[in-house]
Amino acid sequence: MGDKPKRSLARHMRSAPTSNEAKLWELLRGRRLEGLKFRRQAPVGRYAADFVCYRHRLIVEADGPFHDDDAERDAWLSSQGFRILRFPNALIAGDKDAVLGAILRAVEPRNPSPPAGEGVGAADG
Repeated sequence: MGDKPKRSLARHMRSAPTSNEAKLWELLRGRRLEGLKFRRQAPVGRYAADFVCYRHRLIVEADGPFHDDDAERDAWLSSQGFRILRFPNALIAGDKDAVLGAILRAVEPRNPSPPAGEGVGAADG
């Protein structure tokens, strides 16, 4: 699929979101979540991701029924350096704080390994 059909499909999907995609977008749009910039229904390769934060290489999916190619899709997106968070529709509808908390945890800086001789299990001395 060329770029023009992908953009057209993404535009169509933005104009007709599911109810849970719309709820999630209300929480993420306009840098409402800790200043994080998300794009919705953004083309990533040959796929369209529900929400993408490019800065953190994070894809957030509002999951209704799974698609046949989810495993292949996720493997390809992961190979491109993206992490994928999937949230069941019931969680989006019922516990937005849990959803937002999980997204924030996913973008926290990873703790670097302590220098040699420091940290857990280091010998006292």
